[in-house]
Amino acid sequence: MSAQDWQGKRVTVAGLGVSGIPAARVLHGLGAVVTVVNDGDDERSRAQAAELEAEGITVRLGDGATLPEGTELIVTTPGWKPDKPLFQAAAGAGVPVWGDVELAWRLRGPDAAPWLAVTGTNGKTTTVRMLASILEAAGLRTAAVGNIGVSLLDAVLGDTTYDVLAVELSSYQLHWAPSLRAHSAVVLNLAPDHLDWHGSMEAYTADKGRIYEGNKVACVYNAADKATEDLVREADVEEGCRAIGFTLGTPGPSQLGVVDGILVDRAFVDNRHKQAQELAEVGDVSPPAPHNIANALAAAALARAYGVAPAAVRDGLRSFRPDPHRIEKVADVAGVAYIDDSKATNTHAAEASLAAYDPIVWIAGGLAKGATFDELVSKSAQRLRGVVLIGADRALIREALARHAPEVPVVDLDRTDTGAMSAAVREAARLARPGDTVLLAPACASMDMFANYNKRGEAFADAVRELPAERA
Repeated sequence: MSAQDWQGKRVTVAGLGVSGIPAARVLHGLGAVVTVVNDGDDERSRAQAAELEAEGITVRLGDGATLPEGTELIVTTPGWKPDKPLFQAAAGAGVPVWGDVELAWRLRGPDAAPWLAVTGTNGKTTTVRMLASILEAAGLRTAAVGNIGVSLLDAVLGDTTYDVLAVELSSYQLHWAPSLRAHSAVVLNLAPDHLDWHGSMEAYTADKGRIYEGNKVACVYNAADKATEDLVREADVEEGCRAIGFTLGTPGPSQLGVVDGILVDRAFVDNRHKQAQELAEVGDVSPPAPHNIANALAAAALARAYGVAPAAVRDGLRSFRPDPHRIEKVADVAGVAYIDDSKATNTHAAEASLAAYDPIVWIAGGLAKGATFDELVSKSAQRLRGVVLIGADRALIREALARHAPEVPVVDLDRTDTGAMSAAVREAARLARPGDTVLLAPACASMDMFANYNKRGEAFADAVRELPAERA
């Protein structure tokens, strides 16, 4: 859309916050008549509203349900659920609803950088950052954007000119992005998550699958997760777009995989039926846990789809370092490794983390968000030396352990004070033996005890550093 198309257009922005405020300002700057509606009416919201109103933007606090008169378009923040009365009113009035991603896509210039897009239940941020590192190693001007790092609006409207963008997209963002058409995209994996927002696993899966619509070069899928391949089969893509799989095993034609500790490409080579291109060694990936190798293969597939040379894949993976609290080694104490994977906030992520170590003393628990734990415990039981449970919903994990791992010692900490994590780490150290791993992979959200998963991970690391050197 050109700037002229926005002059006088009546746009309602749903929600203040990290995406709503920038969207309101951008639209106002383009000449739109902007009204921001927000459910909340607290001190922070009032301060944000005052700033916007001083710029000439109308803000309605405490009323996120009523459609402002004359609204021609709604731009929503990702957190607003599709069943909000505002959106029902919009549907009745024939008013379209866009998210911030859709707005950024529509505002791109004619020579805009193509998007290499990543979604999935787990691993999105790591994969996008790996991809950006590979693209940078290839000498390309890029940024990790979207649900990470630089905002998409800043990326498409700012002064920096990019060659290509590495874009992280959540299921919320994809739900409200009907016209997005990526150069290439990947769905890393699918597991139940955010079902309270989407309403069902089917709806969640369908929103993830939107990332493949209109892909130009490659739809990358996880060969170990059939649901991701099914989404590729269902997608309406440009003619010539290819399905590219990644696997932790030996790859077939049109796949990337692992052979004798080497990441190899049998998709973007001259003769994929007989040839394979070496990309990197497993040791080039940090940390070389199985699910992180899968992330690296997905990032490599997108980079290769864009034409990046094998050497840049290797160099980009070597230079990449993961964000904190993602299978991060804190310390070795008396022969025991202490690993912080506080970011493992659901069972799918925790399962991947538990699969990377053996034997394990597992620290788990928090807010379950409706999850069940039988499958996770049954798959991981043979790796467990012991378990320390914390948090509001720890009983759900304790009951699963009783059913599927009754012989594993369990410490149930009935406390939520600031010293609870220190107590958990001390109990884990007591259970551990030299050669074991004490793993914080909670499989739950953190907000019952901590502000976020970062604070939970920091508390774990602080507690590990307090351990006496002679204890494990």
